[in-house]
Amino acid sequence: MKFAVCLKQVPDTTDLKLDPETNTLMREGVEAILNPLDEFPLEAALRLRDACGGTVTAVTMGPPQAVRVLEKAVAMGADDAILASDRAFAGADTWATSLALARVLETCGPFAVILCGKQAIDGDTAQVGPGIAAHLDIPQVTYVTNVKWADDRLHLARLFDHGTATVAVAPPVVITVLKEANEPRLPTLAGRLRSLALEPRVVSAGDLDLVPSQVGLKGSPTRVVTIDIPKADRDRTLMTGTPPEMAHSLVAALRGRGLA
Repeated sequence: MKFAVCLKQVPDTTDLKLDPETNTLMREGVEAILNPLDEFPLEAALRLRDACGGTVTAVTMGPPQAVRVLEKAVAMGADDAILASDRAFAGADTWATSLALARVLETCGPFAVILCGKQAIDGDTAQVGPGIAAHLDIPQVTYVTNVKWADDRLHLARLFDHGTATVAVAPPVVITVLKEANEPRLPTLAGRLRSLALEPRVVSAGDLDLVPSQVGLKGSPTRVVTIDIPKADRDRTLMTGTPPEMAHSLVAALRGRGLA
């Protein structure tokens, strides 16, 4: 059975900058890491492969340096890797990203189970996994906390605000896995050595029969029109004294502002 895990490279910093022309994140010169929430679907895929056989393929879309997340996936146990890299992909929103990834999975597959993280820590949309399922026109199961294979089906536990639900689904299927599902393994020495020799399959927009109007900024139907950065310009007042004195000072300050 063939499993695919979609991974994302995200900035390893809280000091993010925006391109004033496109209102998209500026990633040049910023250290990047594997999206932490993507380690859980990767671990789930590795456990499924260990339980029922097959291969795990790590897939990512990004600039050439995104190969680093694929190297980590191989070091953790993935069998092979695919990198979708093309300047035409730059600036993609979740629609264009999920379309490109879906075309990668369709072209390089078929894959029985496609696993994704809940969301990426830089965008927090939780839309790419479901978008892949929509583009491929296959079932999806989101917010998964437990994954088992039995009787030719995936048996999945889903987390809701109040309780859980269990569903069984036959492949092909897309699932998004939560951090509650498992504890990701550490890369092994043998895995690290394999990752050093990694030569992922690299595909471009042309390889996927995608034209510029379908991908990247041009293929993104959503637009960030303006960006406002909140300003912390509030005054602070330090109150000292005994608790009763500070309480009186606080009440007086609130009354002075018409708040009490």
